Amino acid sequence: MFGRLLKIDLTTGSISAEAIPPEYIRSFIGAASLGARLLWDDLDPARDPLDPASPLLFITGPLTGTAGPATGRFVICGRSPQTGWWGESNIGGFVGPELRQAGWDALWVTGRAAAPVYLWVHNDCAELRPADHLWGRADPYQAAALIRAETGEPRARVAAIGLAGENIVPFAGILSDHGRLAARTGMGALMGSKHLKAVAVRGTGRIETARHEVYRALRVQANKRLLEQNMTSVMRETGTSGGAEYLHYLGDMPVKYWTQSAWDGAEKISGAEMASTILTGTTACQGCVIACGREVSVPSGPHATPGAVKGPEYETIASFGSQLMVDDLPAITALGNLCDRLGMDSISAGNTIALAYLLYERGALTVQDSGGLELRWGDPSPAFVLLEQMAARRGLGALLAQGSRALAAHYGDADLAVQVNGLDVAMHDPRAFTGQALPYLVSPRGACHNQSDFFSVELGGTLEEIGIPLTDRRASAGKAAFVARHQHWRTLCNSLVICFFAVLDPREVAGLLAAATGEDRSVDDLLLAGERAWNLKRLYNLRLGWKPSGEKLPKLLLQPLDDGGQMGAVPDVETLLGEYYAASGWERASGRPTPATLRRLGLDGLA
Repeated sequence: MFGRLLKIDLTTGSISAEAIPPEYIRSFIGAASLGARLLWDDLDPARDPLDPASPLLFITGPLTGTAGPATGRFVICGRSPQTGWWGESNIGGFVGPELRQAGWDALWVTGRAAAPVYLWVHNDCAELRPADHLWGRADPYQAAALIRAETGEPRARVAAIGLAGENIVPFAGILSDHGRLAARTGMGALMGSKHLKAVAVRGTGRIETARHEVYRALRVQANKRLLEQNMTSVMRETGTSGGAEYLHYLGDMPVKYWTQSAWDGAEKISGAEMASTILTGTTACQGCVIACGREVSVPSGPHATPGAVKGPEYETIASFGSQLMVDDLPAITALGNLCDRLGMDSISAGNTIALAYLLYERGALTVQDSGGLELRWGDPSPAFVLLEQMAARRGLGALLAQGSRALAAHYGDADLAVQVNGLDVAMHDPRAFTGQALPYLVSPRGACHNQSDFFSVELGGTLEEIGIPLTDRRASAGKAAFVARHQHWRTLCNSLVICFFAVLDPREVAGLLAAATGEDRSVDDLLLAGERAWNLKRLYNLRLGWKPSGEKLPKLLLQPLDDGGQMGAVPDVETLLGEYYAASGWERASGRPTPATLRRLGLDGLA
């Protein structure tokens, strides 16, 4: 049954097994939500996120590894070194399923090894092995290959950090498989602070479900329906960047560090362009029929990449493409590949570099500051240098490695950085879809689009079954309650874990969970579990000092753009927040859930 946890103390080298309390699983289900409940018990506001005692948690969900639909994911969480708030990063591939096949549902890592190590989990056996020969010498792909050779397990799955994680860059990520990255909130920095280079797993067991035949039938049926959907076809053919041209047309894809909407380079960097030029194949997470991952080859030219490499996803295409006004797809591919190998979040890295370009254009950042680099729009060459410098924390990169907020503050205008509560805004402009402003404002991990991708609802991806209709993408009034409900649903999906690209009827999801766990639960009960976890993460941040005054959009996102598809729209933050707090049952002055809300969710004992 789901709930086995392996505890690793890197300081002492001790490894032990524990059972996750069943009542935690009943209330919070799994993955990020269950992780929040476990980390709540250990939360010490006075402890720095990089203190050796701060936990790093690898945690799966009850559907992880069950061969679909789109359930090859797990979550890495802890207190964020980047923001200081709740840290959570969702990652696909095969490591999560492999962990469950090894008989474990979670890894709880504390302490700091005296010298670099990696964790090797092989079914019930777990040990710490030296990683001095990998530290500073092997990128995540190289580390994975070397670890497989050392363990003699060519089928081992490995999650590793790069140079950025080793140097504790606040937005360092953790990479596995073919470019799958737990990128956001700096979990790679937390891993690096512990001298933990990698986690390698090999499992030969079977993931059991309570009603095996029922689950199998539901899974097959759900996967079949996914294969019949238009979105699946688009994702398979063109990847996550398949909608780049349309998103640009609507004003959603940011250009020139959020200061421009229209740009004639979007079609040159789209998923369709990738498919017709450099695409060589697709990749998929464990058991996924969508296969949104790209495999590309650029055999020649100034930005040639060796062999087949990961093709850039939408966020990377925008980060190193439209944000820098670079319309060279091979260059963007090479930048994305370098960013992955260094082990950094392409959203934060790309945003920070784009801000440097903007500061250079405005004359604040000079060639003396940049070490002779001329940061001109459309020229990708400086970005390659800056990525290397950021991961190594040298030159101008030492400042950029502190993130966009520190960079903007250094040049006298902290509010110029397009971030909320320390996390750079994802590549979806809330001036194009005003509903997306709310997830950025109130997400427990900062400006996050994976706690609620409400822009997809305003594109037409409604969830009528749970009362989330289509809303006017430029309006601010009347949509906050729908955003809140969407957040609760996405929180539920992130606890199972089901990929957002799997468009499933909520009743299907309830059936799958019931078959997996043996416990029948209604859709309303699952939404309540999502709301409960959402509010617990809120309490987590409030305990750390979160204030409603920090829930504000940066000034660039409050300036209307008349070019492109935004048509001068700007989110009305006060209207959105006022309606949201009322719908959520939160106190406007303090930001706290009301006592009645806490009682309804069963959180009054914790608060």
